[in-house]
Amino acid sequence: MPETSRPPRSQPRPQDYVVVDGSDGPRRDFRISVGLREGWDAEGRVFDVSEAVRTARAWMRRRVEAGQPALSGMFTRAEVTYAWPREDGSVGSDREPVALFTGEAVHAYLGHLSDAAIEAMLNELAAELGAALGQERIYVAFADRTWILDAGDRG
Repeated sequence: MPETSRPPRSQPRPQDYVVVDGSDGPRRDFRISVGLREGWDAEGRVFDVSEAVRTARAWMRRRVEAGQPALSGMFTRAEVTYAWPREDGSVGSDREPVALFTGEAVHAYLGHLSDAAIEAMLNELAAELGAALGQERIYVAFADRTWILDAGDRG
C-alpha cells in the first residue's frame, strides 16, 4: 500500500529569508580554551577533542534536564604556541594541543540572561572541562573580557 506524504518542500530562495522576531540583540560571543595534554609534562596523556565534546554535552544535558539554560557552541582542536625567557638568558618555546569551545549567547535564546549568568555558566563548564582533561588552568573569554580559572593551589 503506498504511503501518503506531503509534497517535498522547495529549497529556500534568497528572498525567503527574514530576520526572526526577537533574535536581534547585542553580540555576546565566548571562548573556552582548555589544554588536551594532561598536566605540565611533555609526556602527559593527550586527550582527543571528543573527550571535551562528551564532557560539554553531558553538562548541557544535565542543565536542560534541570530546567536551566545551557550554552551551545562548537569545538575545534588547535595548538597554542608560546615562548618564555630562561634564567640563563636563552629562550624556550613549546606548543600544546588545546580544545576551543566557541559560540555566542544568542539573543533569541539567552537574551533574557544577564552577563553575570552567562559568565557563571562559562565558569561552570570550564571547570568541568578542566577536571575531565586534567588541567590546572582554563582560559575563558566573554564579550570584551578574559579571565583564567586556576585549580593549582589545592593544598
